[in-house]
Amino acid sequence: MLDSLAHASVAGILTECLHETEAIFERQLASDFPAVNDLCRHVERYRGKMLRPTLVILCGLAASKAPNERASITERHCMVACVAEMIHMATLVHDDVLDEASTRRRGATVNSLRGNETAVMLGDYLISNAFHLCSRVGEPAINLQFGEVTNTLCEGELIQLHHRDDTSLDEPTYFEIIRRKTAVLVGACCRFGAALSGAPGTTVEALNRFGMAVGSAFQIQDDVLDLAGKEEVVGKSLGRDFAKGKMTLPLILLLAHGSSAERLCALDAIQAHDGRTLRDIAERSGALDMARERAVAIVRSAREELDVLAASPVRDLLHELAERTVSREF
Repeated sequence: MLDSLAHASVAGILTECLHETEAIFERQLASDFPAVNDLCRHVERYRGKMLRPTLVILCGLAASKAPNERASITERHCMVACVAEMIHMATLVHDDVLDEASTRRRGATVNSLRGNETAVMLGDYLISNAFHLCSRVGEPAINLQFGEVTNTLCEGELIQLHHRDDTSLDEPTYFEIIRRKTAVLVGACCRFGAALSGAPGTTVEALNRFGMAVGSAFQIQDDVLDLAGKEEVVGKSLGRDFAKGKMTLPLILLLAHGSSAERLCALDAIQAHDGRTLRDIAERSGALDMARERAVAIVRSAREELDVLAASPVRDLLHELAERTVSREF
């Protein structure tokens, strides 16, 4: 009973802090122009799972001296959580332009509603506001590190674009791409949350590794869902990766480990943008299962990093969050 109450208390703290983060988000993006406000209200639905703010807050709690107390999370934690989410949402808006996607969070994308020019500028507006807000946190080191993270995100996208239609892409290059385009921001959220709570360096670095691993596993699961998910469940346009020439882990594993016949059929399906056939071959060959197994193994390594934390309901929630990364269907 006491454990249940403690878990409920932590969940309550998390909910309250996420509400505060959302309020900061709305205040920061408020504009004098109704057209800009309309766009920002539309893009607010992109927040979805709020993974990155959740990790800032949970790691901040877990690394604090009082992990069950609301006072352990300061306004600076919520501001950093908001900065991370703004940067993430900017990448989603830009990704939808690159992928020519029409659906996001079960609604129309900005580019499908207002065109690519508006979507690109809105993504830039989000990034600009993120760094304006970050400058108010009062931690120059965090400003610098967020800048490095954003540079790395862009590098990851550029590397992926460089390898468009490259059916010889190998696993090491794939993992370097997802490290840069996804994992670094997730890792930074865990690192910043712990650092703002005054955690020792060993804890900060362990939680950074935890976040990096969770981010990588999250991206692999996204790749699996893009190929084998259901659009009405996932809530966004699917099949965009192979349609835009992006070689994801299931396809890399299929071409590396499938039979000669499976590889030939897969290459034909990739060239023809035949998602149904490609999915069937990936399932039959075991490539989808292999990709899922890779993600599960990465989550296992992520959870080991949490041993640096004292046992607490917050640590339990971090374990649960890591597990959900690979069990989700959306």
